[in-house]
Parts: sequence; structure tokens; C-alpha cells
Amino acid sequence: MPKTGENENVARVDVVDDDARPRAGRTECRIGANLHFDAEALASYFFAQWEPVVFDALLIAAAVEFCDKLKRRSSLLWPRAFELQIPVHDSARWAQREIAGSLQDALEFLTGDRWGLEFVPRKKPADQPQQGLFDLPVADSPAVVPFSEGLDSRAVAGLMARELGDRLIRARLGTKSDDRPKEPSGRKLPFAAVPYNVRPSNEKRFVESSARSRGFKFALLSGLAAYLAKADRIIVPESGQGALGPSLVPVGQAYEDYRNHPMFTDKMSVFLKALLDREFRFEFPRLWSTKGQTLREYASGHGVSPKDWADTRSCWQDNRHVSVNRHRRQCGICAACMLRRLSVHAAGLSERKDTYIWEDLRAASFESGAARGFNKMDAQRNYAIAGTLHLDHLASLRRSPIHEHRLNLSAYHLARSFGAKKDAIRGKIDDLLNQHEQEWNAFMDYLGPNSFVAKWTERAA
Repeated sequence: MPKTGENENVARVDVVDDDARPRAGRTECRIGANLHFDAEALASYFFAQWEPVVFDALLIAAAVEFCDKLKRRSSLLWPRAFELQIPVHDSARWAQREIAGSLQDALEFLTGDRWGLEFVPRKKPADQPQQGLFDLPVADSPAVVPFSEGLDSRAVAGLMARELGDRLIRARLGTKSDDRPKEPSGRKLPFAAVPYNVRPSNEKRFVESSARSRGFKFALLSGLAAYLAKADRIIVPESGQGALGPSLVPVGQAYEDYRNHPMFTDKMSVFLKALLDREFRFEFPRLWSTKGQTLREYASGHGVSPKDWADTRSCWQDNRHVSVNRHRRQCGICAACMLRRLSVHAAGLSERKDTYIWEDLRAASFESGAARGFNKMDAQRNYAIAGTLHLDHLASLRRSPIHEHRLNLSAYHLARSFGAKKDAIRGKIDDLLNQHEQEWNAFMDYLGPNSFVAKWTERAA
């Protein structure tokens, strides 16, 4: 595997197990300390038999996340460089050109960074979790859907369950225990939790929050779940604005965000086939729908209560930044929260005011829209402006001649992914953007011209 350039500012990380030590000049990433595996969660993956290659893939996902959080991005230059050494059960297998090369290709495309990967033999085999009895569909051709506390995840899992019934398997990718899928029987479910967590060391704190590697984590865990469940379909729950919007409207000088994009899942399909010798198909059932359309269809279904979607979480910020009087909320003004609020409005629904820190988007000033008792205004203002401008720019994209080339290029790449004609895909992109524009305009009309949100948009010009 080629290494990163000698003159680059490289983060060099050695993942170590047992009593091994990192090499000189390398950052230690210790299994059991920095990369911690949960026995019960691991058992929910290895419910049938222990497969070392699957554990190694989980370890790689954890190590990539460690690296991604470890090294801060420059404010002037997006790419970083990593040299990562990982102990695996079968180093010769992982070093094969088809496997190592496709893994590097997927990582570099997703993160915009350079990755040098080296695989070495483990000191001793990983401890095998105790296998248990789990509810697993036995129907033909099951499908796997990543399941988290997100709004799209909840809605699309519900919509696909109507179609697939017990052939749909949920792979748990969120963090809240009360959001885990449950069965009336009380029996244990497979893939009920992410089987690892990543921790910094006292010497090397985590300093980067762009989290592009999260897409790799979600796609890999979904692929491994599909492999273990003998499924070939992986349902990507993201709606059109979330899947395509971040690549169509990049933020500032940042590298395009492909975390939920078909171009990235195409590369993950190549890697998974090389690693596991199985074909996997990532499907995007809501790619040409807005989040509002997806939510409306889900919420109108028989037996769906407001609580089924309202207790989901879209905000990416943690408790330290979005709490009021020690009660956790969603911020309500980051890009993810703004898309959620736009979508709830588009679906003809409403939420409790105290769902968000910024309770009132119709307020005349940024400060007056926030809940009483919240005092971190300055830290949130840039997130709020960026979140608003992202949705506003996405709404104007179709009408702007300067973006015509970007839209055509996106149509070309998507057409290749789906085996479709470019003109047909361009028409779908235009329809999606037109629907988003209508929803955004209706939302801005609701907020009114005196809203602090409206003052940041093109309407204020």
C-alpha cells in the first residue's frame, strides 16, 4: 500500500493490541482503551458464528474514526494525511490489492484526505463474544436499513417496513438506548447497537468535528450487517436534500460532502465485494423526495402517532452546547435542524416549542429567538447563518446559470451510478430542487420578512 508523501504534515497512528507498543514517532491507539468493544453489542453481530474478518472490519472503522477526530483540519487547506497501521487476523488478506486499494479509494473519496494503510498480524486473536439467540428474519432476500434517532431513519424504516414486513432488518447506528428497535416478544435483536466506541487519550485530545468518516462507519456497519444476515440490499434512508444537497452546495472552501451520496456507496460496494466476496446493493428509495415529503408520507400512515417522529433527533451538537437549565435540546439553527424544521412545516406538522434552543425563528433578532437561560449566543451564530444559507442557496440552485455545470456533472455521475440516461437524471434533480424551493419559500413566508432568518437570505438583498 503506498504511503503518504514524505514532506506532508502526516498524522501517524499505530493501533496496538495486547502488550504491543507503538513505533517511535507514532500516536498510540490502543484496543481496549482508545477503541473499546462492547461484548453484548458484538454478540448482536456475531449471532451465528465468529468471523475474524468482520471483527477486523469493525476495528478498521473504529481506527478511522479515531484518526478523523485526532487531527484538526487547517482553516486554509482541507486535506490531511494519515499513516495508519492496524493489527488484523489475516494481514495477507487485507493487504491484497483489490481489498486495500478499494478501501483506500473509498476513504479518500469520502474524506478528501490521504490515507496510507498498513496491515500487520495481531499479537493474539480477539476474544470471541458469547453467541446468543436473536430475532432474525428467515424470509428470502431480506434488506438492511441503518436505524438511528434521525428523522429520515425513523420515517424510512417505517415506510420500508410497510413494504417488506419482517424481511426488513434494522442495523442500529444511533446512540440513544431508548431509540433501539424493539420486538413485542422481548427477544434480543441483531445489530442492536454500534459494537464499539472511540475515546481520546490524555495526551492526544480529539480536536476535529467535521466527521466525514461517519459515512464510512455507517456504510460499513450496514454492509457487515447485510453480510451476516445474508441480505444483499442496503436501504439508505436519506432523502434528497440530505443525500445530494451537501455535494451540490459545499460550505465555503470545504471538500464536497458525499457521506450519503450514491458515488460513495458505489465505492463501498466495490470494497465490500472484494472483502466479503458478495454483491451488495445500496438503494436510495427517497433520493428524489424531500425530507418533508418523506415525513408527510410516514406520518400519515395508519397507527403512526406524533411521538413516533417527534422524539427523533436531527441536531449534531452535543449536550455541552445545546442544553437549557441542564436539559438537552436540539439547537434548532444548524443546517440539520433547519432542514428538519423546514420539513416539519412542509409536512403540515408541528413540534413543541421547547424541542429547540432557538424556540422562535420568527423573532426579529437572533438573540430574542433563543430560550431564556441560554447564554452561548456567539458560539452558535455562525452555525445558524451557515445552516440558513445552505438551504437558501439550494433553493436558488436551479435558477442560477453559474451552477448549470455543477448540476449537469452531478446528473452525469448519478446516471452512471444508476445505469440511467443523464437527461432523465437531470430532470429528477430539477424536480427535487423545484420541490425544495417551493417548501423553502413557503417556510420563509411563514417566518415573515422581519424574521432574523429572513435577514440572512437573498430576500434581504
